[in-house]
Amino acid sequence: MLAPMQSVTNRALRSLFAKWARPDVLFTEFMRVKPSRIGGPLNPKDLREARGEEHGIPLVFQLIGGDPAAVVEAARAAQRAGAAHLNLNVGCPFGRMGAGSGGNLLRRTPVLEAMLAALRAEVTGSLSVKVRAGYDDPEQLFSLLPLFEAAGVDFLVLHPRTVAQAYDGEADHRITARVVGRTSLPVIANGDVRTAADGRRVLEETGAAGLMLGRGAIADPDLFARLRGEAPFTAEGDARASSLRRYFSEVLEQYERVFCGEAHVLANAKSIVGFVGGAEYPKTFKRLMRAKSLGLFREALEEWA
Repeated sequence: MLAPMQSVTNRALRSLFAKWARPDVLFTEFMRVKPSRIGGPLNPKDLREARGEEHGIPLVFQLIGGDPAAVVEAARAAQRAGAAHLNLNVGCPFGRMGAGSGGNLLRRTPVLEAMLAALRAEVTGSLSVKVRAGYDDPEQLFSLLPLFEAAGVDFLVLHPRTVAQAYDGEADHRITARVVGRTSLPVIANGDVRTAADGRRVLEETGAAGLMLGRGAIADPDLFARLRGEAPFTAEGDARASSLRRYFSEVLEQYERVFCGEAHVLANAKSIVGFVGGAEYPKTFKRLMRAKSLGLFREALEEWA
């Protein structure tokens, strides 16, 4: 699965990955659910992302919100617009997503239980949860497994850090292995899978039903193919440089179709370069990040030696 990454896995980048990597499942960025008192639960622009599949690949529509009634109404609206698979975000560590939403739901377990029960009654397709190991206790999830099972969710996506950790430290996939052994629900492992070796190790050591790839895939779009044995297990030198040149060129092509204005396209393209990092090709990456125009960005790609 390609992970939902806010302001990254937009429609343009999903299109590129669908063409390039063919993930088994795509996720939208999370869709903020507005409280019931503020009009409609979802932004009309976000509702345009609601569909059952994208480029022939199942597309999961992810919701984030803390008002149960509004979240359920958002699910109804998303399904009316065409969504067939819904996911509840119970892991985002950033408070700006709204009081009580995302990872904060792990401090409001009665609300979470009621929300999931209401969603399961409303959602006619698949319903899943993306969750952290706990709010500040990495053992918390084990007490919540009966709640998820009773709610009838179809699968869990587990990022084995706490909400309080945010992205500090390392994802502890020993927790993933224990969760797999304690629940009948399929568990998708997420967090710190940066290489094919990481992915193979996590699958072997946890028994997870699959992987969700985020930053690792953005840094190496061939990671899906490497895990499937369809591309070299690792790539470096000329092969890696050639792949990255093509990747950045196609990012620009996709972004120019979706974003308005050169500055917007360039800023989003640079964000992808930032995920790859500059350690491999420092001179070229410095030129890309300092480019003041799309022309200079393309020139740096064309002159990459």
